Amino acid sequence: MIKDGVLMLCRTGVLSAVALVLSIFEGMLPDLPFVLPGMKLGLSNLAVMLSLELCPLPCALCVAVIKALFALLSRGVTAFVMSLIGGLLATIGMFLLVRAKRLHFGCFGIGVFGAFLHNCGQLAVALVLVSDAVYGYFPILIVSAVITGSVTGLVYYLVMPSLKKLPLMGDNIGNLQNL
Repeated sequence: MIKDGVLMLCRTGVLSAVALVLSIFEGMLPDLPFVLPGMKLGLSNLAVMLSLELCPLPCALCVAVIKALFALLSRGVTAFVMSLIGGLLATIGMFLLVRAKRLHFGCFGIGVFGAFLHNCGQLAVALVLVSDAVYGYFPILIVSAVITGSVTGLVYYLVMPSLKKLPLMGDNIGNLQNL
């Protein structure tokens, strides 16, 4: 029991660190000319997807909260709230898809759904902070969720075999890998 708790703590710490490094890396990438300001690929969500495979839901939620705290420190309160709400919503939604026994979504479906829910959470925050005018962004957010979620799902799929070889990650990874 204690050994499992220590393993989950270690995995949560490592995956949180991976999420922060991916967030920093993504912040160094130049903005694409055809995307909205602040729109990102969401590479740090790879760590959340992996935490859903390796850990119970509370650990995955911790990774999402740590990502949001990093947004607070690096980009301010608005980015924190948007990251927190979007991240928690996406994590819970992806968790439900990963655990769905009768349906099979694969890493692409889960990546797209997570990106969509993250965008919905951010849109909800923007509605509170700005106005109803943000509804006009909804079609753009749907298209961006399909694109960014597919990229995240593809990267996750390609990286999975290497992750299985890491001692800390064990060999109980697999629900998302199967397309």
